Amino acid sequence: MNGRRRSPSLIESFNYAIEGIIHVLRTHRNMRIHFLVAIAVLVAALWVGVDRFELMALLISIAFVLIAEMINSAIEQAIDVATTSFDPLAKLAKDVAAGAVLIASVNAVAVGYLVFSHEIGGGASNVLERLRDAPVKLTLIALLLTVLIVIGTKAFTGRGTPLRGGLPSGHAAVAFAGWMAATYIVAADDRFLVSTIMLIMALLVAQTRVESGVHSALEVAYGGLLGALVTLGVFQLFF
Repeated sequence: MNGRRRSPSLIESFNYAIEGIIHVLRTHRNMRIHFLVAIAVLVAALWVGVDRFELMALLISIAFVLIAEMINSAIEQAIDVATTSFDPLAKLAKDVAAGAVLIASVNAVAVGYLVFSHEIGGGASNVLERLRDAPVKLTLIALLLTVLIVIGTKAFTGRGTPLRGGLPSGHAAVAFAGWMAATYIVAADDRFLVSTIMLIMALLVAQTRVESGVHSALEVAYGGLLGALVTLGVFQLFF
């Protein structure tokens, strides 16, 4: 044997990455604030009925802020491990990283202002009409909200790992969110058949999580209920 460490699998790599997100959420107040603002912005985007390109701008800005905050946190922790005494260069590195977060945040505020001021100025009378013609956009935002709430709940409860175990089951949440979205999107003639098939698939996903021992029945039930209710709420309000 050459003693080399085994390379992590693809699932393990994703798990490590999401663990990093959850760690920052648990330990850094600013990241929690950014996370809550991201959820609020997505809800506001539904409310005012942004178009596809405006939604893209918002998503890029949100990602930019979250990534900058995570890099800033990683740099701070690496510096704290590397030095135990005051070092002007260490302080400068932290200041530069914090400056990157500030730039990202200012950019996000500017993008948000340009998007929402235009949409609000357009009048609320056309909001619901635009949303009725955009089921794909509603589905995307419903799934994103579900994922964000799942990650936030895992960070709050501190149970399990991001892709294995813990409350709630993210797989069940996304599966049942997909079932609920399909039920709303599909035409009335095919709705019962497609909804039934999607429900069976969601139940199979939930069953595999319990049978494999990754989640308890309660964790799966909570995840499925969460995904279904979040998507139901989005479509009931805006479809």
